[in-house]
Amino acid sequence: MGKGWCLFFLFWPVAAVVSCAMAPMVGWSFPYDNAQAASNLGIRIDGLFYLILLVTAVVFVGTQAVLVYALWRGSNNRDERATYTHGNHKLELIWSIIPGVILLFLALYQMNLWADFRIKKYFPEAAVKAPIAEVTARQFEWRFRYPAIGKKLQPKPQADDLYSVNELHVPFGKPVMIQLRSEDVQHSFFLPALRIKQDALPGLQIPVWFEANKEGVYDLVCAELCGWGHYKMKAHVIVESEADYQNYLKNLTQQQFYDGLGKIAANENDSESEATEK
Repeated sequence: MGKGWCLFFLFWPVAAVVSCAMAPMVGWSFPYDNAQAASNLGIRIDGLFYLILLVTAVVFVGTQAVLVYALWRGSNNRDERATYTHGNHKLELIWSIIPGVILLFLALYQMNLWADFRIKKYFPEAAVKAPIAEVTARQFEWRFRYPAIGKKLQPKPQADDLYSVNELHVPFGKPVMIQLRSEDVQHSFFLPALRIKQDALPGLQIPVWFEANKEGVYDLVCAELCGWGHYKMKAHVIVESEADYQNYLKNLTQQQFYDGLGKIAANENDSESEATEK
């Protein structure tokens, strides 16, 4: 085998290392704001990703270096002949135990992160007590149901609930939880900037929590091929201050319950209810 093959196999690890190093500078890395996640949980997920990337890069570069060395040595020494051997228990143990140890380490290392993200008893208590909205995925849009101002989200829709489509507002700097469901087929709730992703399954209501660490407008997309209009399921999550969030809910209430006579029907109903209770 000629030296050309040596250069060919040498090229790929060098190209991989160079492209990884340049990725953040040319926008090939994670999206948004210098590739930093817009949630604290996302920053921890990125850390896990970079650890796995480092491990795989070391293995890839190492195996390529050994391959190039063997090819180079063979191309410079025509007299040395390769020998065929079958079975080597020592080598088999080595290349079985080392990957096993690495995988075990990664499995243990990510347990806390996985538990904080997926297991409800580890969710922030404030978020669990007051889910901010119910998110319903359907072909082909996202529907959001908020509780009325001052009330808690109920499992079933209430008369004074607030609704919006393809635009979810959440307050900045506090953990929030949504109840995710699907109305038809399987979808996937994906916030790339926050590194939040959860499948929405018909017949299930799945709690998902996150805490945005910076204000902004972020993409919400469906990461599951859910039908011909899958590409239409692009919405936005607006992260804003608590005051702006409350103003949004007030405006939504006025838009939804304005009766055309200068009265807000929901507020009127509340007033009547309060008067009846008194």
